[in-house]
Amino acid sequence: MSDPQAGTTEVDPAVWRTVWTVLVGGMAVLFDTTIVAVALHTLAGELHTSVATIQWVTTGYLLAMAMTIPIAGWAQRVLGAKRLWMIALVLFLAGSVLSSLAWSAASLIAFRVVQGVGGGILMPLMSTMVMQAAGGRGLGRIMSVVGLPAVLGPILGPVLGGLILQHLHWSWMFWVNVPFCIAGLILAAVFLPADGPMRRVPFDLVGFLLMGPGLVAVLWGLSNTGKPGAFSRADALAPLLAGLVLLAVFAAWALARGDRALVDLLLLRHWSLASASLLLFLSGITLYGAMLLMPLYFQDLRGATALQAGLLLIPQGVGTFVSRSLAGRLFDTVSPRLLTAGGFSIVLAGTLPFALAGAHTGEWLLTAGLLVRGIGLGVATIPLMALGFRGLDRHEVPDASIVTRIAQQVGGSFGTAVLAVILTGAMTTAGSATELTAAFRQSFWWAIGFTAAGVLIALILPGRVATPANAATAADEAPVPAR
Repeated sequence: MSDPQAGTTEVDPAVWRTVWTVLVGGMAVLFDTTIVAVALHTLAGELHTSVATIQWVTTGYLLAMAMTIPIAGWAQRVLGAKRLWMIALVLFLAGSVLSSLAWSAASLIAFRVVQGVGGGILMPLMSTMVMQAAGGRGLGRIMSVVGLPAVLGPILGPVLGGLILQHLHWSWMFWVNVPFCIAGLILAAVFLPADGPMRRVPFDLVGFLLMGPGLVAVLWGLSNTGKPGAFSRADALAPLLAGLVLLAVFAAWALARGDRALVDLLLLRHWSLASASLLLFLSGITLYGAMLLMPLYFQDLRGATALQAGLLLIPQGVGTFVSRSLAGRLFDTVSPRLLTAGGFSIVLAGTLPFALAGAHTGEWLLTAGLLVRGIGLGVATIPLMALGFRGLDRHEVPDASIVTRIAQQVGGSFGTAVLAVILTGAMTTAGSATELTAAFRQSFWWAIGFTAAGVLIALILPGRVATPANAATAADEAPVPAR
């Protein structure tokens, strides 16, 4: 019997032009989020405000992204992908320049919201444009390139941020984005296919008023769990519960409206999308949750500075860089189930040294563990990012991009919140170095538990299947039907 994937793994050069075009513009967003995270204490001092206030530099940005992500699919149908990409990139560029010129905490927070609005459009649109151009061919190889900054951003961003803070003024954290945005706009104008005329597409206002505020409330509640009292705090529990209720009502509304909803949740009938979204939620916990623990581990137990802690995490980025190309090639020929389960298993093995280590464990062992973790993250996440789009029609891709993006973002926020609560609770009674070591061990065992759950859930992913004849078709095919 002939190979069902035969002829589907070659990638047209025009697709690679689209990939590299959106990658250059998207890198500004992917690195910006983590670069700023290391600068909050510096910003509080420079802008003469409290750390609690300056936290909104990050929180406001993330909430603006969450509010905007759901409308990306509708906006693309109205404006076209190229127009929308360039508008969002201009918004992000304007927000970056204004942030670098901020004169107070309030102005910086406001300008970060502008960045967040642009970023909320760019992130799901990035996946949409690439997947629609690919037409279902070579998804693994393509996502190994597109997904690299998303995996490396949390690792290299803090290092870059630390270097800027150590040698330059804090405003350079935002000027770093400008070359990416300008280059991205030039490349988009030259290489992205032209859009058709703008169209009138009904906007699901009810769905937006349910989904947008629901996501914002969930993420806001999770961000507040890092304060004393954790999930028992009113400012954490109330928005979290309210957000979950709004999202549940949106789910009922969307399922009733089908493809007329703001985001078509009926797409989750595709097991590839449903299972990949669930695993992307867990990968968000594994990546971002553990990224909270590891810098603190090196700083609190080993006396490293923030910059040194960031540099110590580089082996994890190296591991991801090494594995992502192999994972992309294997996705097109090997079962995603085996790849993802294997990837999560490797992540688990790489995290074990931290759960077993003492205060004096050799750094060579921890470095090796980080390298192994990085390899596992590349092997696990690249197939998931491609699998969610397998078998979808072209017009279904924008909504699938939104679903997968939200799953990863909420997973990251949830993992960070839960592991922060576990670590804070364990450290409350830690009066000695031995007890502090035990607190970190407990937290890492929880991270390992989440990763083990990923291994088990990966076993329900689809196996290796043929790309359907009606998979997401190339960009020059028939226009998307109105909704």
